[in-house]
Amino acid sequence: MKLASGCDRRCSFCAIPSFRGSFISRRPSDVLSETRWLAEQGVREVMLVSENNTSYGKDLGDIRLLETLLPELAAVDGIERVRVSYLQPAEMRPDLIEVLTGTEKVAPYFDLSFQHSAPGVLRAMRRFGDTDSFLALLDSVRAKAPAAGARSNFIVGFPGETEEDVAELERFLSAARLDAVGVFGYSDEDGTEAAGYEAKHDPDVVAERLERISRLAEELTAQRAEERLGETVRVLVEDLGEEEGSDGPTGRAAHQAPETDGQVLLTGTSGRGPAVGRMVEAKVVATEGVDLVAEPLGTESEEATG
Repeated sequence: MKLASGCDRRCSFCAIPSFRGSFISRRPSDVLSETRWLAEQGVREVMLVSENNTSYGKDLGDIRLLETLLPELAAVDGIERVRVSYLQPAEMRPDLIEVLTGTEKVAPYFDLSFQHSAPGVLRAMRRFGDTDSFLALLDSVRAKAPAAGARSNFIVGFPGETEEDVAELERFLSAARLDAVGVFGYSDEDGTEAAGYEAKHDPDVVAERLERISRLAEELTAQRAEERLGETVRVLVEDLGEEEGSDGPTGRAAHQAPETDGQVLLTGTSGRGPAVGRMVEAKVVATEGVDLVAEPLGTESEEATG
């Protein structure tokens, strides 16, 4: 569900502000009304999207409006989970972390737009931060919610990026314990500042760095999934797996956004298994890359009827 449109940030690689305009928040009453309507249609999870959710409310005179809105959305009858996407690390604040980690039915999920971790590259991107400050942010989240989900996207091969910068990004990724990572090779986008930068890399160099960091990210996210062995997760059932060749019902835990962060396969659900749209408590017993395999807790009849 759209929370806002446009963006006021001026990242040197991004053309979004040029064609979507300034950041404009939707009125909280409109967001709440749409959530109620969606719940009436059977929707169980609402995912809030915009170019920068941490800026929500600033144009309405209250930069902390998201902290107020999230508990109201979570309290809507029928809604089982509220998820927030696309958070700017430089705009994260303690009160927002508190709401995201401590509000029932609000997923402790942090889709943080890091993009890189080497200070020089970030400055060239017109962004802020570094490896240590980003790790400190993740530490502050996990101090409140150890099982919180965290994901991010990164650009490699940015103009002027050095081998030392790539090594710094590797240092960050190795320590960050992210659940999901997207890696993209830099390419010019019309109308952006970076398109006019010098020190562009040869496409072969960009491709090599993309492969290198992508391979590392795949290994690290699989390791992070293994860390969840033994955890109890709340799985929103999305598919009963009744097709031929299917392994069984699948869904998503709190740390897994739709389509991007993997899924959970529920085992031991022969007979009357859980219904689509149900939240199932399950224990993680195995992993397959970023995907989890989990056994529902309680009896099958309890899970099937809720």
